[in-house]
Amino acid sequence: MIALPWTYLALLSIGYCLALIYGQLGWLTLIPIALLMVAGFAARQPANRYGRYFGHAVFVILALALALHWLPGFYNGRGIDPQRFTADAVPFSMYLNLDKPLIGFWLLLVCPWIVGRRSLRLSLYATAMALTLTVLAALGGALLLGIISWAPKWPTQAWLWVLNNLLLVTLVEEALFRGYIQGGLSRRLQHLRYGEHLALFSAALLFGLAHLGAGWQWVLLASIAGVGYGLAYRFGGLGAAIATHFGLNLLHFGLFTYPMLAG
Repeated sequence: MIALPWTYLALLSIGYCLALIYGQLGWLTLIPIALLMVAGFAARQPANRYGRYFGHAVFVILALALALHWLPGFYNGRGIDPQRFTADAVPFSMYLNLDKPLIGFWLLLVCPWIVGRRSLRLSLYATAMALTLTVLAALGGALLLGIISWAPKWPTQAWLWVLNNLLLVTLVEEALFRGYIQGGLSRRLQHLRYGEHLALFSAALLFGLAHLGAGWQWVLLASIAGVGYGLAYRFGGLGAAIATHFGLNLLHFGLFTYPMLAG
């Protein structure tokens, strides 16, 4: 049996407690939780292939609904009211979402293989290389497209943003896109010569399409960033992917227009 990734589960639990402080749960949340438990039980049946397919299919549907905040019973508290961090930025607000962390819990409990364990030295090296390349490509691309500009800052709400982005956003997104999608595709396509590459670029493209509501520029930039996160995951494991993703977000938040230029 694969050992559970307790470090990531603990971090996710801290993030969930943070969200609970600012929000509240209704009794209807028991429905998706129960369905996730059923999906997890089905997905962990080694002797029943169709049961596993059913479990993963139910999870994918629930993950989409949770990520889009479609399910009732989650009263996500607003941690940052709408405001401009710089005069030329679009207004930004932030909610502490209680629904999305359920995705991370399910993945870490049911699919602990998504962690992709590597040595600490290799993870640090992969993070350093991937973060450097991703910052140059993604933030450099955003500068060239004229949607951000140089704007160093550290507003009073920064630490709340840091905790939310690391524990409730980045960890969950990387567990899903890199661990589950890229890692799962890599396992399925390992017999192909370029299976690892196909898995990486497929996950990166899906990550980019998840930003479709922000416009084509962000789809392009998120896809580019997804390639960087995918490289970090491939060579350094889930921890490297999370560190790379969070590092890029932190540099964007602290040094450039956030989230983007107005007009």
